[in-house]
Amino acid sequence: MNAAFQDWMKTVQAGSENDLSGFLPAADVIPTKLHDAMRYALLGGGKRVRPLLVYAAGALFGADAATLSRAAAAVEMIHAYSLVHDDMPCMDDDELRRGKPTVHVAYDEATALLVGDALQSQAFLVLSEAATVPPARQVAMLRLLAHASGSAGMCGGQAIDLDSVGISLTLEQLEQMHQLKTGALLRASVVLGALAGKDLTEQELSTLNVYARAIGLAFQVVDDVLDATADSATLGKTAGKDAADNKPTYVSILGLEPSRALAEKLRLDAHAALAPFGDKALRLRELADLIVQRKA
Repeated sequence: MNAAFQDWMKTVQAGSENDLSGFLPAADVIPTKLHDAMRYALLGGGKRVRPLLVYAAGALFGADAATLSRAAAAVEMIHAYSLVHDDMPCMDDDELRRGKPTVHVAYDEATALLVGDALQSQAFLVLSEAATVPPARQVAMLRLLAHASGSAGMCGGQAIDLDSVGISLTLEQLEQMHQLKTGALLRASVVLGALAGKDLTEQELSTLNVYARAIGLAFQVVDDVLDATADSATLGKTAGKDAADNKPTYVSILGLEPSRALAEKLRLDAHAALAPFGDKALRLRELADLIVQRKA
């Protein structure tokens, strides 16, 4: 990872943290417990991969900073809400997230449920107030985020995941699940960043979709590898949980080394997809590298 990319990444991450804090209700605003828990769930942790993708894609088309900050915050709020719900006892039942107790442990289950609900609503409120985007494109952005979040996207993937415990899936079925559960929101991040700058041509959208599909799958493949090889302190969440819960993963289907090889192939696919954008897509290429080569 070169110094220029590290500096850019740190700048986006710090800016996103500041924006997220500003887009949330203050902890002393009634209902204080809910607002405090929302801030606990969203702030002070995470790699902010989705905001990074928003900003990198926005750089392709000259998107303004104000719109990018709202698009990045909205998609990160959706992601955080999904983690809060995913960690609850009725879902994956985990007690550790980003190196600290999960929301239902730090507060209680009812509060965790409401935190997820409220963060989802806040995401669309924040995106709806992007004042510099033409109305028709803003509606398209809202629709994109809603589609990626619902039963045809992230929630649908989570439903398949829950129904797949203890069941043997084919590689194609596993890919379908993760294109929904993880890939849909990553694709939304890329396209939201691009739409913050302009209306996309069919070719531009198709190119971004190919890139997003590759990094979406790569992200999950690497997650499965790390779950099987890293420890909880490194991951900031419970390691080995997929195997303990008898969940189908790329590692359980392909094996460890073939999974690593697949992640590398997907990284190269992502690079190849960006060829039409030339040097302007440098940050997107570097993010593909980050997703595949990360250690946590």
